[in-house]
Amino acid sequence: MKTMTAAAALAAILSLATMPALAQDHGTHHPGGHAPATAQSAAVPDQSHQHADFESGRFHVRIDGPEHPIGDVILIPGLSSSPEVWDGLTDELKDRYRIHRIHVQGFAGAPAKDNAQGRVAASVAADLARYIRQQGLNKPAVIGHSMGGTIGLMLAARNPDLVGKLMVVDMMPFIGAMFGTPGTNPTAASVAPIAEQIYAGMMSSPDPEYQAQAAATVTGMINTEALRAGPLEDAATSDRRVSASAYRELILTDLRPELARITAPTEVLYVVFNFPGMTPEMTDGIYRMSFATLPGVTLKRIDDSAHFIMLDQPARFTAEVNAFLE
Repeated sequence: MKTMTAAAALAAILSLATMPALAQDHGTHHPGGHAPATAQSAAVPDQSHQHADFESGRFHVRIDGPEHPIGDVILIPGLSSSPEVWDGLTDELKDRYRIHRIHVQGFAGAPAKDNAQGRVAASVAADLARYIRQQGLNKPAVIGHSMGGTIGLMLAARNPDLVGKLMVVDMMPFIGAMFGTPGTNPTAASVAPIAEQIYAGMMSSPDPEYQAQAAATVTGMINTEALRAGPLEDAATSDRRVSASAYRELILTDLRPELARITAPTEVLYVVFNFPGMTPEMTDGIYRMSFATLPGVTLKRIDDSAHFIMLDQPARFTAEVNAFLE
């Protein structure tokens, strides 16, 4: 890193994120053209999948797969995203694996329920542990995108006996470091004021401004223009309170001290940060530094993609997942 240190780059990447709307992880596309899930559709299974018999105010689960799967895979979407971001991957895997797609309450048309209060990511992770136990899943593979990656890290670190493999898609264990002052060592406490500022802005912005910023954010997260309609719709139909609260929580969550507890083989797929002057080598260094406390982690950069790797590079993404599972 000749022009800037990894720490300085990390602090600078989202220094422009004092925006009123969602920044790191906003919506999801519906690859098959499905409408976003609503309270009604969440309650009534369609012909392509069933819903898990599991009571939770934090999420509900769609299940696809054969009668005798070779294993279970849990797919966790990101902030303000729906399970349909995983449609393409589900189609590729469901003949062999039983797929459990999580729909977080409050996102993409689902009613907020318990996520209207308290922490979102940590609460979903805790209930996911209960889900795995109650469903009798034997060390499922867990794949999480962005905030879903955070949830996956929480689950694997706090319940190492439950997770067989973990894949994190374009997420770091402490995004709050991006909001710190260059040249310092940011902590959750030091970035708390800006987290509260962003939360207040998200909650108080007039709806047209909030939606316009959300649309701009989604546009920057997906290079493939034809695949942006779904994420835009998901963002528009997500509960603002839940999205704002979850984003604040992500900024304030530092999982680096917990990474050493993870025993499951872990792989991280990531893209080059979309920031002026940022190089692939700088991004590589930031990810190595961020996951330094997780022994044996595999880090893979996916080029020519924005945040939603599964949409911008579906063939490469599916190949990486298949190799990861096998």
